[in-house]
Amino acid sequence: MINVLILDDDPMVAEFNKRYLEEVEGFMLTGIADSVNSALEIIEKAPVDLILLDIYMAGKNGLELLKYIRETGQQKIDVILITAAADAESIQTALRLGAIDYIIKPFEFERFRHSLLKYKEKFYLLNKQETLNQEELDKKIFHQESKAVTALPKGLSQCTLKTIVAIIEQYKDAPFSTEEIAERSNISRVSVRKYLKFMSDIGVLGERMTYGPVGRPTYLYVFRPSRSTLLSKFL
Repeated sequence: MINVLILDDDPMVAEFNKRYLEEVEGFMLTGIADSVNSALEIIEKAPVDLILLDIYMAGKNGLELLKYIRETGQQKIDVILITAAADAESIQTALRLGAIDYIIKPFEFERFRHSLLKYKEKFYLLNKQETLNQEELDKKIFHQESKAVTALPKGLSQCTLKTIVAIIEQYKDAPFSTEEIAERSNISRVSVRKYLKFMSDIGVLGERMTYGPVGRPTYLYVFRPSRSTLLSKFL
């Protein structure tokens, strides 16, 4: 398991990050901190492999913690920034200090999940193998050979995709669920979910997770008209 520390001084945001983390297999929460000092206390007492780090907070900011970790070299800790700081200077500083990813608030769950899955792949590759070849570095670390999707995945049909896309377009920028599309299309939820995942993977849909009154997670999607041309070769 990958041990994760969440540092965010907004309790609501920290809780959402915690719940998002629970949805991604292979990660375990070490603790939640609301300040740099409390984060350092946790780091001294418990193993931490990855910090989900905010920048803006009272007292010392997140970049100061990242700088301290890099300068002391006391622990091999990786950092993913999750912050509202969108200025180029903060982004450049974070990258120069070795941040492995930078997620700008507000963000969608799919972006969060993608970041953690990529990190998990790197983490286990670098910790389980003593040496790597160039092909492994290019594909799994630097991602230089990402291939464009040129055909529908096995089991998906052009006709069904057209039906689902026609329904999704009616929502415009309003969020929708798998259940809603299944009900309106008379297609099973299992099948609809496969098509929505495909469209999410190619960037036509945005995905986010919300929690209902009883705390159950619900996945909602949002259509991105500006990226609808990505569907043209599949319709």
